[in-house]
Amino acid sequence: MSKLRFAILLLAIGCSGSAVAQTGDGRGACKADYDKYCAGTPPGGGIVACLNKQQNQLSDACKKVLASRKKR
Repeated sequence: MSKLRFAILLLAIGCSGSAVAQTGDGRGACKADYDKYCAGTPPGGGIVACLNKQQNQLSDACKKVLASRKKR
């Protein structure tokens, strides 16, 4: 995955200070899940939706990041 694509992924999942604090490493919390379930999803158009569709299969760290994003 390109650095730009990874940066967009982080932005898309709302890597704020609270997300980083909750996950310990918010920068990479969803990277493995993204690579496994959503690698074909273009940046800026549905990465979070794709991850949410896979909610039951996601890692706990990624679930926490997505949950903190929903709370905002």
